[in-house]
Amino acid sequence: MAGEQSTAVPVNPLREERDQRLPRIAGPCSVVIFGVTGDLSRKKLMPAIYDLVNRGLLPPAFALVGFARREYSHEDFAQIVLESVKAHARTEFRQEVWDQLSEGIRFVQGTFEDDAAFSQLASTLKQLDHDRGTGGNHAFYLSIPPNAFPVVLQQLSRTGLAAATEPEPGHAKPWRRVVIEKPFGHDLKSAKELNALVNRTFPEETVFRIDHYLGKETVQNLLALRFANELFQPIWNSNYVDHVQITMAEDIGLGGRAGYYDGIGAARDVIQNHLLQLLALTTMEDPVSFQPKQLQIEKIKVFSALKLVEPLDETTARGQYTEGWQGSEHVVGLLDEEGFDPQSRTETYAAITLNVDTRRWAGVPFYLRTGKRLGRRVTEIAIMFKRAPHLPFDQVMTEELGQNALVIRVQPDEGITLRFGSKVPGSSMEVRDVNMDFSYGASFTESSPEAYERLILDVLLGVPSLFPVNEEVELSWRILDPVIEHWAAGGKPDPYESGTWGPKSADEMLARTGREWRRP
Repeated sequence: MAGEQSTAVPVNPLREERDQRLPRIAGPCSVVIFGVTGDLSRKKLMPAIYDLVNRGLLPPAFALVGFARREYSHEDFAQIVLESVKAHARTEFRQEVWDQLSEGIRFVQGTFEDDAAFSQLASTLKQLDHDRGTGGNHAFYLSIPPNAFPVVLQQLSRTGLAAATEPEPGHAKPWRRVVIEKPFGHDLKSAKELNALVNRTFPEETVFRIDHYLGKETVQNLLALRFANELFQPIWNSNYVDHVQITMAEDIGLGGRAGYYDGIGAARDVIQNHLLQLLALTTMEDPVSFQPKQLQIEKIKVFSALKLVEPLDETTARGQYTEGWQGSEHVVGLLDEEGFDPQSRTETYAAITLNVDTRRWAGVPFYLRTGKRLGRRVTEIAIMFKRAPHLPFDQVMTEELGQNALVIRVQPDEGITLRFGSKVPGSSMEVRDVNMDFSYGASFTESSPEAYERLILDVLLGVPSLFPVNEEVELSWRILDPVIEHWAAGGKPDPYESGTWGPKSADEMLARTGREWRRP
């Protein structure tokens, strides 16, 4: 009515932002996989792409292109993808989904040195832009050894594939991105060289370095646990935390990977990337937002504050597994593995001690360990709290009471355990450790997406939150290089029997400070 004031509520600009709880769906694009016949592609990448299509997160205008030396036709390659999907996909197989995906599958045969093959790849992608509507948006996944990077990057540059074309009127600018699997170099010098090599062809904002651990649901939940709950914030510091243990244990040996693993070892393979990234997410300060740049800023602060605890003879440990029993199976030692040098000094177990030199964490030791042929397969972050300064109990009452602990289980049983003391039922006062347990499988009906699903989708969306940038990679090598050099100047790694939890020197490393490793 005339004269009445409007009752319209002013629009909150924050409400105009997209609801982050809704699924993020990629736009028209293609993924080109180099090294498409390898294990990673067959067991992880191709099944993850199918799962994304099955979940409705990739558009009909999507294409998958394989590049390899094999003399496959498009149909031959599609059959390889189909077999991979049926064997390894997480979601159920649906024919209509496969029909949609298979229409966009192409194969280009050639070697990395073959100019004609890369020219054919450029023609194939141009044809897909026309036939499938991929819009000039292409991601190149380098599932290849780092020594092949120079020639592939040079070919992508030569053919113009690395550079996005000018958009048609009224259309968004197309994008080109490159995905790199670890290792990101083998020391600081090589990492800098690799970064410079990649950035000569692809700008840093278009480079995605895959660390599949960062795509795991529990790693994502670590951010929710820390920053969505005030419960833990007051005690997440050196006033209450005694120490932190970050463990990635495997119960398998090398199993045919001798050629890759010899000369690399556990520290380079796992600590430099997976465990240091987990440490950064555990210790970083609140980001301003969960935008990629803000997360990267906080992680870089942590890497800049990391300090090795010395002397390294006492604060690090390394070992090689020997023969023993892995469950009910008798297994051979590392030096008896097929293809392994009997004189090798490559470690299969590595442990280091770090400090985070900030006000929040000053004085709290961080123990990182990884190994093969250990007691069981597990990855976890264990926050070990200080003991109560005063216990009004007789020692007998609390002799079975350990330290309070918050354990974030990354794999295989994803979840969180809180350990604390509770009275044992009965007339006497006896306090014993009990666990309060949260399990993803028991609490949610939705199954967790596989790590590569999340990471591939983030690449196609252009969201680099979970991907290490240049500076993170180089700072992590700055931490690890002195340890590698120290070990190289020493003797052979200490032996440990398969099926145990590592060498005696690792136990001594913690025992010197009155602590001990958890036995998950």
